[in-house]
Amino acid sequence: MFVGEYRHNLDSKSRLSIPVKLREELGSEFYMCRGFDKCIMIYPESAWLEFADKLDKLQVVGDRHVSRYFFAGACPTAMDGQGRVVIPPSYREHAGIDKNVVLIGNNKRLELWDEATWDAELTTGLQSEDIMARLIELGF
Repeated sequence: MFVGEYRHNLDSKSRLSIPVKLREELGSEFYMCRGFDKCIMIYPESAWLEFADKLDKLQVVGDRHVSRYFFAGACPTAMDGQGRVVIPPSYREHAGIDKNVVLIGNNKRLELWDEATWDAELTTGLQSEDIMARLIELGF
């Protein structure tokens, strides 16, 4: 399970250094795709295959856009010998990433955010009253 928040900078070659404690769980090969709310989602291979299997079960006609969004925007990738991964230009553009980033754990995946966008999400998108109300709706 991925948890935590890690603030980093991309280097001059747009590489992100994956924190040591996340490397083993992420594995040597993993998948990146466009995420919601202007982030990049990063899945270990096993979690990506599980997610892909669920997408594959969607109705072809009614949900084709959902499937296209994820598969067309997915990229298998791997870390180099120093635990770094290159963040492709299309992903940086999607997430508005320049240099300062935040890597967050979100259960079965990681999310990569532009630092300013993440800070805004913390102050506007993650309001404790809204989260508590939603948890109550869900029966927690």
